Amino acid sequence: MNFLANENIPLDSIYVLRRAGHHVESISEYRPGMKDVDVLKRAVKYKSIILTFDRDYGELIFKYPKLIPTGLVFFRFDPATPEEPAMILLNVVKQKGINLSNHFTVIEEDRVRQRAL
Repeated sequence: MNFLANENIPLDSIYVLRRAGHHVESISEYRPGMKDVDVLKRAVKYKSIILTFDRDYGELIFKYPKLIPTGLVFFRFDPATPEEPAMILLNVVKQKGINLSNHFTVIEEDRVRQRAL
């Protein structure tokens, strides 16, 4: 998959996802401090699924209907380790009935919720 990791995604998680074969562009490596709207624009341009711990993206994608990314994954938990978000995401991707494309996906400690974009 093609991911765009917001600045708050730990680099260790980014490395785990890359080792698993996913293309992951990291805002913290590319351009730290990038505005959220610019992250959305980049995700749209490169057809990326945004990974974030920032709850503002839920509002932004509905505020800017022309800036709907391929998908958005919002992690709604405090990770125990820097690798945990990636490990959980890799498990979620394997689940039947879960498709990150065209969905706003909320990953919590004990469940996954999705809503079509």
